[in-house]
Amino acid sequence: MRRKRRGRGVIGGALMGAVLLTVTACGTPPWAQGSTATSASPTPTTASSPAPQPVPNDLSSGSTQRSLTAGSVGATVNYWSTLSMDKWTPTALKPVSLSMVTTVTPDDGQKVFLQRATMIAVPANSQESFAPLAAQTDQTEAPGYLVLSPYSYSQTFNVGDVPADSTFVTLQFTFEFLVQTTPTSNEFAKQTATDTLTVAIVDGGQAGATS
Repeated sequence: MRRKRRGRGVIGGALMGAVLLTVTACGTPPWAQGSTATSASPTPTTASSPAPQPVPNDLSSGSTQRSLTAGSVGATVNYWSTLSMDKWTPTALKPVSLSMVTTVTPDDGQKVFLQRATMIAVPANSQESFAPLAAQTDQTEAPGYLVLSPYSYSQTFNVGDVPADSTFVTLQFTFEFLVQTTPTSNEFAKQTATDTLTVAIVDGGQAGATS
């Protein structure tokens, strides 16, 4: 009788072990416990503002030369400023000098005269243009200044105060010529040439800091 009881105990223990194995096998795998699905949050991006464009400056190298045509007249004009570009502030007196010489085609011996030279300065920035400054004019009695090569014309105009918000100034030049109709004639034909320069205006505070 004792042996039979022992046998039953062994069988019972085996059955219990099988049940425990079955329960354990049906549980949640260790690698899945405590894991939750997470969505990756997007990395915030900073919108970069476009870099400001440099202001064009026809006198950035100190001077510039232009070739103009007015009918039969060809004019070569050199522009420069005795004031360095880093001192072209809104309140500074900003000189613009020019020299000119002309040719005529066909060259039959007639002369070319400059009767009037005018400069109008128009300050502006990237958003708006301001009122033009008063026109500056150099004029003489007819027929004018002889400008046919080898004779030349030189003059200096000045750009005065411009609004503090200005970042550049446009210089509009007009040249009015009188050309003899024949080498000995007292009659003249009028020809007009125009030109435009853009010069940067620097911030007065920055100019003072760098001086």
